[in-house]
Amino acid sequence: MNVLVLHGPNLNLLGAREPEVYGRETLGAIDAMLEDEGRKLGIDVHTFQSNIEGELVTAIQDARGWADAIVINPAAYTHTSVALRDAIAAVGIPTIEVHLSNVYARELFRHHSYIAPIAVGQICGFGAEGYRLALIAASRLTKP
Repeated sequence: MNVLVLHGPNLNLLGAREPEVYGRETLGAIDAMLEDEGRKLGIDVHTFQSNIEGELVTAIQDARGWADAIVINPAAYTHTSVALRDAIAAVGIPTIEVHLSNVYARELFRHHSYIAPIAVGQICGFGAEGYRLALIAASRLTKP
């Protein structure tokens, strides 16, 4: 099984950026944890981070033909990007939305997601553990 994990804008600053909201784990540590968890689950995990919306759209489109699932933390693009939503819908790859913080316990504008209506599920509020939970869920998407 192959899973694409996408990290949106500003997630490259994890560990230093608002640690009281996003935790102290770096993106590198999260990616390493996902690769380790992937080995345990028999999943080949491919990670990619970009601050550029178009690069994330291209990564989603390029996943056609090889990815069995997508795990995405669209970050701020959650609330603004019709382009990410349309790319996910276009490729037809089961997608799980992840957020480190509980977006529903934060500012009102964070309560709306363009991704949630087309995702198979959403995990939020568990910090970096949410990514691991999403990977486990992805591993079960193709099992009967």
